[in-house]
Amino acid sequence: MTTSVKHEQFTSKWGFVLAAVGGAVGLGNIWRFPFMAGENGGGAFIFLYFIFILCFGVPAVIAMIVIGRRGGKSPVASTHKLALAEKRSANWKYLGWLALTTAFLALSFFSMVSGWIVVYLVKSAAGQFTGITPMQSLQAFAEVKADAGGMVFWHALFMLCTIGIVARGVRAGVEKAVKFMLPALFIILLILVVYAAITADFLKAVEFMFLPDFSKIDRQVVLLALGQAFFSLSVGGGGIIAYGAYLNKRASISAMAMLIAGANVSVDMLAGLTIFPIVFAYELKAAAGPGLIFETLPIAFGQMPGGHFFGTLFFILMFFAALSTSISMLESIVARLIEKPNASRPKMALLAGGLAWFVGLGSVFSFNIWADFTPLSFIANFKDATIFRIIDFITVNVLVMISAFLITIFVGWVMSEQATRNELAMKNEAVFRAWRFIMRYLAPIAIASIFIFSFVG
Repeated sequence: MTTSVKHEQFTSKWGFVLAAVGGAVGLGNIWRFPFMAGENGGGAFIFLYFIFILCFGVPAVIAMIVIGRRGGKSPVASTHKLALAEKRSANWKYLGWLALTTAFLALSFFSMVSGWIVVYLVKSAAGQFTGITPMQSLQAFAEVKADAGGMVFWHALFMLCTIGIVARGVRAGVEKAVKFMLPALFIILLILVVYAAITADFLKAVEFMFLPDFSKIDRQVVLLALGQAFFSLSVGGGGIIAYGAYLNKRASISAMAMLIAGANVSVDMLAGLTIFPIVFAYELKAAAGPGLIFETLPIAFGQMPGGHFFGTLFFILMFFAALSTSISMLESIVARLIEKPNASRPKMALLAGGLAWFVGLGSVFSFNIWADFTPLSFIANFKDATIFRIIDFITVNVLVMISAFLITIFVGWVMSEQATRNELAMKNEAVFRAWRFIMRYLAPIAIASIFIFSFVG
């Protein structure tokens, strides 16, 4: 059953661009990309990541915006509406539910990681990084993770910030919030790259990132690179589909997708060129895992001139980056909930955010009171995996992949050629044909093949 709820629209195409870029550019780039590259071969991982962004990521972002703008509703209602318009099964609405489930689980653990950022913002503002040594930095992060009570509080504080913005609506909340977050983030990253180039081992970082050792590529690296490409662009989640419903019909979808992908990759590279020089200069491990930015950047801020100020500013902007991502995730869920009769946006935002916070407690406790709890230890691939690692892997490498696969099938095979042609309004017929060919054949075959092969043999 479709709804008659009228959703808001952004005040301009730039409102959409900033919101969509904010949803894609965030912790996935500044936190997750560096540690994933560090753990999985550096340049080899990044090479595959670039290929997947260009060949599959951008076309998939176009597809998600098409679904959202043509449907004009939440991911669930849009897929339902468009399927019925093509006289296809109403069960395609479950594609929308899958996208929202992906966003929900991602929000649950991203809020926990964002809690770390809030803690480090407070520590930096208090001058606790001044003169910090590598060993002291490692110890400080270990203490943050071990404090279960503190992490529950910071996790809750960050989620409340997200809820507060989403509760205000698309224009008064989401659009206003992202308009000042993202430009500042780019400026600070550029400043930090310049600092790294002058004071740290910049050449070794460039070699690590851009001179790939292809011998390090295996099935797992391929899967993780594809998963990161989709996760970084929020492919498979509901955010971009939800934002697409708020996009003005006059805006070019393909141009919007290129802007989103371009900003996304730019932040990836700036983050890597900020973090890896410091890693190598202080002889830390590139494969430090999820704590990479929390163990390395404080060292630099503790040594650099003006580090107290720039460190505090950086973590403020890390907070903004995290917040823009979490807003996108929560908004996609709330967009569906407010389609119910007499639903209140503030109440639905509180309900969805509260549930995500509760589920996120499993990730919080994975670093302290449940650190030895490995519920899937009977499965070889999850022998030592905590709840956090399990949710992270299932979300990024299973749900995102399945959702991305079904999105390509939906746009390539369920929606008619005429429907997608009308929505995209591409002037270049060859470009449209190439995009449609990717959606119908290349993307689903590649996603399915890599996904299946990663679990075989």
